[in-house]
Amino acid sequence: MALAARTAPKGKGIDTIIIRVITGKDLRALAKRLDTLGTERDIGFFHRDAGNLAASDACVLIGSQGDVVAGVNCGACGFPGCAEMAAVSEKRTGKPWYFSGPNCAVRMADLGIAVGSAVKTAQIHNADNRVMYSAGVAAMDLGLLGAECTVAYGIPLSATGKNMYFDRAPGPEKRK
Repeated sequence: MALAARTAPKGKGIDTIIIRVITGKDLRALAKRLDTLGTERDIGFFHRDAGNLAASDACVLIGSQGDVVAGVNCGACGFPGCAEMAAVSEKRTGKPWYFSGPNCAVRMADLGIAVGSAVKTAQIHNADNRVMYSAGVAAMDLGLLGAECTVAYGIPLSATGKNMYFDRAPGPEKRK
């Protein structure tokens, strides 16, 4: 899966993808942090996903250095050009949000292609998996992909008789 993500096509041939495979104590720490974030931020599905992570065998984390501009001045990031986006990105400090931004749209497309390549590979090998935004949030919060990572997803893996990542309850509603 990591190889598939690494070799996936990248905009202008520039690789900004960050990959880490975690198991054991790192996986348990990720599940615990996700559960805590669910409580701190009152997001019910984070608790459900934390349970899935805790019961998983491994998790592939894939992130991007989304602040590395492609230099095509497409404007998809919301700025007139890459230089303007980079200037705002360099000034932004502190992180009350989940991911850092703004992010280059080309780099976000690269991340999506890398994640898709990884899950395709898991499917070919019959490994149950699910792309989790929430696992990426917890991984970023724990710094598992380094300070240069601006956006991440987690792909937990399981090999059991029933795929635990589907037919799941939606997660508890927000607390009142």
